[in-house]
Amino acid sequence: MDRKRKRTLSDQRQRQAATVVQSTQSSAPAVRREPLMSRSEQECPDSSDRYSVGWICALEEEYECACRMLDEEFIGPETDDKDDNTYIYGRIAKHYVVIGCLPAGRYGTNSAARVARDMVRSFPHLRFALMVGIGGGAPTKDNNIRLGDVVVSQPRDGFGGVIQYDLGKKLQNGQFQKTGQLNAPPEKLLGVIPEIKRLYNDPKKPDRIAEHLRRMDDMEDYQRPMLDELYQTEYQHVGATDCGQCDPNQIVERPERRSHRTVAVHYGTIASGNTVVKDATLRDAYARDPALNILCFEMEAAGLMNNLPCLVIRGICDYCDSHKNDGWHKYAALTAAAYARELLFVLKSHRVQAMPPWAKRIEGELQQG
Repeated sequence: MDRKRKRTLSDQRQRQAATVVQSTQSSAPAVRREPLMSRSEQECPDSSDRYSVGWICALEEEYECACRMLDEEFIGPETDDKDDNTYIYGRIAKHYVVIGCLPAGRYGTNSAARVARDMVRSFPHLRFALMVGIGGGAPTKDNNIRLGDVVVSQPRDGFGGVIQYDLGKKLQNGQFQKTGQLNAPPEKLLGVIPEIKRLYNDPKKPDRIAEHLRRMDDMEDYQRPMLDELYQTEYQHVGATDCGQCDPNQIVERPERRSHRTVAVHYGTIASGNTVVKDATLRDAYARDPALNILCFEMEAAGLMNNLPCLVIRGICDYCDSHKNDGWHKYAALTAAAYARELLFVLKSHRVQAMPPWAKRIEGELQQG
């Protein structure tokens, strides 16, 4: 074999070998190279200036639900030693959110006002807050409120959406006379409510609140309980724990509610005060007052409404009576959180950015408070 032919065969073999090596490398699993920094870390807002929405909770179950509603969770900025709140930082849709929780065992309007002061000082560039959690429902013939429903504060008949019932006056004719005015929610938040209603009332649209509820499907305690019983106003609870000893003949007969949505949402006036309402007679007096038309009772909102621009969202966990409905607390916290997440989905981030930072508007009010 001459040298020229040997050289040609040698070149062919080298090309074949190279092809085999190349084929083997391409078929081998690629080694995944982790980026030096994850996307969340790259976008993580480490400055308080980046956050625009405050989300305030009072109870542990409310806090857990709020955190599950985040699309992403961040480390976030440090706050000073004077701020006693617990914070979690994250993103929902295109909104950067600060979730703040009241100190354990601290409830009521005064505690909420202190939380508001700390949050305003630590995050002066927030535009508004959502007060999200549980409340006691006030069902009437006209307001078919059930356990697990959501109530959202909305101005009505001269009220800003929330009244502090323990600071008003009950007149001899049974009517309530307000002694002070609480601020209404910001116009940008009220402006998005008609769109939320439209999307929710249209059966052709997806039930996104139900989708948000499923973010806690892995936690059994937060699933919807089966039993929803409303007792006659005058009938008092019997026994130390659940209503197993209560007279079933005293349960109010209510027709099965038919709806294409998992959660019913009500809009109107919320009563707030420093005392837990466990009196069905008092509940009905406020709920049936034509001027008030109270939908639910809770304990923190009145401490916020005049301290910062705020919308109140409450999941109904009981009926403000002596009967025990503790099993509904976690599910009610979840329905409120799911509505809050939906609100932030519908509310466009550029509309929030157009709102003025809250610190400039309320700094003087907080100093006077």
